[in-house]
Amino acid sequence: MELLRRDDLNVQMLPGRIITNIVGKGSAYPEQSEKMTICFAHYSAESGPMEPHNHAEETVVVLSGTKCYVKYGDAKDNLTEKRELKAGDAMHFPELEWHVFGYEEGGYLDVICIYGQVDNIRPEDILKNK
Repeated sequence: MELLRRDDLNVQMLPGRIITNIVGKGSAYPEQSEKMTICFAHYSAESGPMEPHNHAEETVVVLSGTKCYVKYGDAKDNLTEKRELKAGDAMHFPELEWHVFGYEEGGYLDVICIYGQVDNIRPEDILKNK
């Protein structure tokens, strides 16, 4: 067993989000798992707005947030569904479903993202391997 404390892990500043990899590729301990990827993600004004995106099947669990939401749909420019989010909510995104997390002024969202794989997470890898 390895106890991993969020404050001790490497933080990655990306456009629209701050990622802290826990398990899988890019984590401080990539050898921990060849079967799953888990990370913390934080969305706020600090990282700026996120672009709609898609990728491998994913489950996202909301740890905390205020004035935050998810939008999703069948295309980058057709995110027809919007849901407000609160701590304890869990979302499951099928492979390649378009989505984006957002927040109103003064809001933020803090989540854990879980993928059942370490490879073929990015859409270009998924499509290349089909």
